[in-house]
Amino acid sequence: MQNDSPLSQEIAIVTGGSRGIGFAIARRLGQLGAQVALCARSGEAVERAAAALRGEGIRALGSAADVSAADSVRRFVARVREAIGDTSILVNNAGVGLFRPAHEIEEAEWDRVLDTNLKGAYLMSREVAPQMIRQKRGHIIHIASLAGKNTFAGGAAYCASKWGLRGLAGAMGEDLRSYGIRVSVVCPGTVHTEFSPHAGKDPQRMLQPDDVAHVVEMLLRQAPGSFVSEVDLRPTQKP
Repeated sequence: MQNDSPLSQEIAIVTGGSRGIGFAIARRLGQLGAQVALCARSGEAVERAAAALRGEGIRALGSAADVSAADSVRRFVARVREAIGDTSILVNNAGVGLFRPAHEIEEAEWDRVLDTNLKGAYLMSREVAPQMIRQKRGHIIHIASLAGKNTFAGGAAYCASKWGLRGLAGAMGEDLRSYGIRVSVVCPGTVHTEFSPHAGKDPQRMLQPDDVAHVVEMLLRQAPGSFVSEVDLRPTQKP
């Protein structure tokens, strides 16, 4: 990558980066010059993703990490810092979905969704924030969902996690803005990925992972004197 690329001085972490939205975001950041560190639960899958990015000339590191476990997060962030330096961009994208009426969800299933989608973003942000504070700059982007604003049948755990993520993002933005750290949340509608099959919907009318990556690029390239706190992203035509 050229040193005059927009993000050539940046080190970015993307959680859930082995496929779908996370992989598209990591690729976009790498194309803009950032060094990118990906994590996912599967070490094999995330290393394949990092290798694919390296094959495109992107500086990429892949490592297994469970964002819902503090020790795993701590080890991953330490590895990134040792290998490539302090993180200046964090994209909290890792997420799981479980869609069933609230009264039918088992406690362990509820915990898995909330621990991944909400607690994971908190743990990862908590770990990198001190690095950003020392640098007096940084950007944390949470990938939430329009399900964090609009409830639907069977969405109890997922909606709760995404509503919570929007609340976390807003409060973090106030906590960190005085240090020059910008916090944003992106709320996409239906995205065509392996995450959910969306039976009966036309994939060509859905959002694509690159659409979300484009919004992340837009947020990062915002003039330094301001930041966009929240973006709603919808397909032009309803799927």
